[in-house]
Amino acid sequence: MNITICRAGLTCALFSIISAVHATDEEILTLQLEEYEKRLDLLERRVSERQSISQHKTGNAFNPAISIIIDGIYASYKNNPDDYVLPGYSLGGESELAAEGFSLGHSEITMSSNIDDKFFGQFSVALAEHGDEVEVELEEAFFETLALGHGFTIRGGRFFSGIGYLNQQHEHAWDFHDAPLIYRGIFGKQYFDDGVRVTYIPPTDLYVELGIEAFAGGKYPAGGGHSNVGSWTGFVNVGGDVDISHSWQAGLSYWLADDIEREYGSHVHTGTAETPLFEGDSNIVGVNMIYKWAPGGNTLEQNFKLQFEYFSRDEEGDLTLLNSSPLEESGLSSEQDGWYLQGIWQFDRSWRTGIRYDMLDSDNSGSDVAVLDEVGLIAGGHTPTRSSIMMEWLPSEFSRIRLQYNRDDSYQDTDNQIFLQYTFSIGAHGAHTY
Repeated sequence: MNITICRAGLTCALFSIISAVHATDEEILTLQLEEYEKRLDLLERRVSERQSISQHKTGNAFNPAISIIIDGIYASYKNNPDDYVLPGYSLGGESELAAEGFSLGHSEITMSSNIDDKFFGQFSVALAEHGDEVEVELEEAFFETLALGHGFTIRGGRFFSGIGYLNQQHEHAWDFHDAPLIYRGIFGKQYFDDGVRVTYIPPTDLYVELGIEAFAGGKYPAGGGHSNVGSWTGFVNVGGDVDISHSWQAGLSYWLADDIEREYGSHVHTGTAETPLFEGDSNIVGVNMIYKWAPGGNTLEQNFKLQFEYFSRDEEGDLTLLNSSPLEESGLSSEQDGWYLQGIWQFDRSWRTGIRYDMLDSDNSGSDVAVLDEVGLIAGGHTPTRSSIMMEWLPSEFSRIRLQYNRDDSYQDTDNQIFLQYTFSIGAHGAHTY
């Protein structure tokens, strides 16, 4: 508001009135003018005070936004969770089940901010319970460009890979407590690594995103140290709106790693003390399709999401049981694939429900079948499947209570799994991806 202009305009208007009235009214109008002057002075002081406060806040603009996710869970199983296996898959990473009873879950602390007008930065630390220990893990620590222009963006540091759809989301943003079976089988739950990403979004009516990533290759499913690039990822995502109520997205991704030296986690159930080591090449192809509906584009009251992902992994190399005596080795030719389909319906502002179905398959062969069987790569004709249903109560956008049931037919004896989970968000929290 321009106080000077308002004051000048008001003064001119009042003097015009004064010149048009009788002299006996001139003193009254002068008193009114003085009153208006006092009010304008008061308004000017208040505007000045607000400007001062605004400038003070601007001085804190470089403080990072801090988000804390508090997550906890109660888990119940029919089978012993320590004996969990996926026939045809040798598990690694963080693929184990949540501890039975009460446990910490997957809590995290995230700090993010624009560094300057050229870069954005984010830092995320996760706290999770594995076995009897609470582990602190650096999940993300990356910078991202803000001003390259022409549709290009560069991200560097540690971050979740753009492979697939679910992989890019933090765990607290998932629609179910646990990862789909195919994520557990080939990524050890979720894939992140240290590296660089370049994405390009062309100026088209249809949303198109092209991306390529180069990683160190130190994280599962790559594993091992590399002097140069250890793994590569390429992906393309397309999407758009059908009308105001319907939208969609589809994606294709590819992951490649050569000269892998991957040691599976110590929690892998092999029946012996040997740790399996894979040396060879690996590649993964992924396909995903997402459909969303919200009446009139309003997602607050009602919305529906249909989500599908498929992955296929081919590996060629050698498998060795470390610490075995005599040393047990086998050549390995492995083909593993799987998919999941889930639907999530928010039927009220505070309630959501969802169903999910998983299926895996594998075809693994080698020079020593006994070694493959020891590691769990022989499925024995069993095809892992799982059916899940969940219900959520959402008192607000910052809190969630979830009840989930899994009928897990991953192995011979069906496992009935029940999870009761709470997730609370404290502080600033950015919008999630599509």
